[in-house]
Amino acid sequence: MEKKHQLNFSYFIIAIWMVLLFQLYFGRASQQADISYSQFEQYLENEQISRVAVDERFIRGEFVNPVEGKTSFVTPRMEVDLAEKLADYNVDYSGVVSNDFISNLISWFAPVLVFVFLWFFLFRNFANKQGLGGMMNIGKTKAKVLVEKNTGVTFDDVAGVDEAKAELKEVVQFLKEPEKFNRLGAHIPKGLLLVGPPGTGKTLIARAVAGEADVPFFSISGSEFIEMFVGVGAARVRDLFEQAKSHAPAIIFIDELDALGRARGVGPIAGGHDEREQTLNQLLSEMDGFNPADGVIILAATNRPEILDAALLRAGRFDRQVLVDRPDKIGREQILKVHSKKIKLATGIKLTDVAALTTGFTGADLANLVNEAAIMATRRQGDAVGMNDFVSAIERIVAGLEKRNKLIDPEEKNIVAHHEMGHALVAMTVHPEQVIQKVSVIPRGIGSLGYTIQRPLEDRYLLSKTELGKRMAILLAGRAAETLIFNEITTGASDDLAKASNIAKSMVMQYGMADEIGLLSMDQQRHTFLDQQQYQPHEDYGPEMAGKVTAAMLAFLDKAFAEATTILEKNLSLLKSSAVQLVLDETYDENKMEEIKNKLSTT
Repeated sequence: MEKKHQLNFSYFIIAIWMVLLFQLYFGRASQQADISYSQFEQYLENEQISRVAVDERFIRGEFVNPVEGKTSFVTPRMEVDLAEKLADYNVDYSGVVSNDFISNLISWFAPVLVFVFLWFFLFRNFANKQGLGGMMNIGKTKAKVLVEKNTGVTFDDVAGVDEAKAELKEVVQFLKEPEKFNRLGAHIPKGLLLVGPPGTGKTLIARAVAGEADVPFFSISGSEFIEMFVGVGAARVRDLFEQAKSHAPAIIFIDELDALGRARGVGPIAGGHDEREQTLNQLLSEMDGFNPADGVIILAATNRPEILDAALLRAGRFDRQVLVDRPDKIGREQILKVHSKKIKLATGIKLTDVAALTTGFTGADLANLVNEAAIMATRRQGDAVGMNDFVSAIERIVAGLEKRNKLIDPEEKNIVAHHEMGHALVAMTVHPEQVIQKVSVIPRGIGSLGYTIQRPLEDRYLLSKTELGKRMAILLAGRAAETLIFNEITTGASDDLAKASNIAKSMVMQYGMADEIGLLSMDQQRHTFLDQQQYQPHEDYGPEMAGKVTAAMLAFLDKAFAEATTILEKNLSLLKSSAVQLVLDETYDENKMEEIKNKLSTT
């Protein structure tokens, strides 16, 4: 830090020197007239010159009275007897000994100093903003050394990923007690790759390892290795490993490894990725060239492991892959407990209920949820964060911003109310154990005119044919309610139809649940992103099989729609009365939905 202050002070001195230099020359030039020798003789004869100074090349002097605003002049010296002429006109004159060395020195160094000034103050700032870095920093790593006091994270701050924590605790034990592993000849893996969807806490758990082990933590993003200059990335890899070895035991953490470790030779133009491939080759070489017994551990994180180069994943480099997945219900509750320590919770609030409403949320999503709930409580000037604040925050995150000022035609609002109550009544019938948390006809986000929130008891990983049929029935219940009450259909069920059709398609083409098709898998699974699976159609069937697939899908959809219609017909009066009241109240909470549930007819 002290060196930086000295460097900035030198800039300040250079700037002052440049200002004085400009004032000296340009200030003098602004008051000095450039005249010819004949004009000089004329001014001399008219006695308008008070003083002159003569050097080897020029005659400089001062006017008795300013001429055109100029108080002094300069003219070339001619080979004449100037002294006698000056004496005749009583002009004070003197000679000037010119210092060629000083003037030449200034003439050579002034442009250099101007260039240095422009480099440091203009181009360097521009280069830093563009990420090019200074000329002296080429080949130097941008890794930031963080020790335990800087990370401030331990395993107590990481929740919901118990399996990943157990794997990484071995790394901490090795860094603290390497002789424990060396006793039987075992050694810790060279590299551990943290894999998981975005927001699951990969970077957080890596920092927790450094915090627990109390060792230097070198953190760098994979994209920071790549520069516009060829060979810079490879030099930075070498520099990073040299720094880590000099600070051993230490941890190197490379975030977003896929930016650096993408499979080589993939691209439309051969040789178009030379810099990235050279950097990757250097990383592979460095990982082969150090001994884990030295106490250097490499951690890396990515959410796209399928695009990594195979050489990175082989034994001896990233030996072990640690999955940091989306948390289950218990994990979400643990994460909520960690983040809720920072806010004031209302008495009696159950984080288990909040966890049940957040299926699919990552650790980052849950941290954002707790913050949004605190904001909601602050906005209503509450003393503590309650369950209603969490529900409102979930609605804000999932459905979008509430639009109470959006004007909706009363007839449309009536249709939306019957549509949402259709979803709710069928959901309470097919899943009576699950609580309907909220039903609302207040618009949210883009295109959402109403919504229904159901709280499942637990996460489900295996779904039966019957369960999938129930899910389709709940999705199609809105369209069924519109058909029963208004004998008309609207565009409001477009999203429901898309989701129900995807379920039907999966049942036919992936899960082998259609009797007409049998056990034939019609889609080939193709893994792309870690948290998603994309499918492409099988190429071994023709139009006849395509017709059977479409017919099987329609059969599943029709059966689900018929089931939803039957349930609503049995509860037609309840559907009408609850929808009419929903138009007035705009929102039904959990207690109101429990009252409606008790009136349901299931026979």
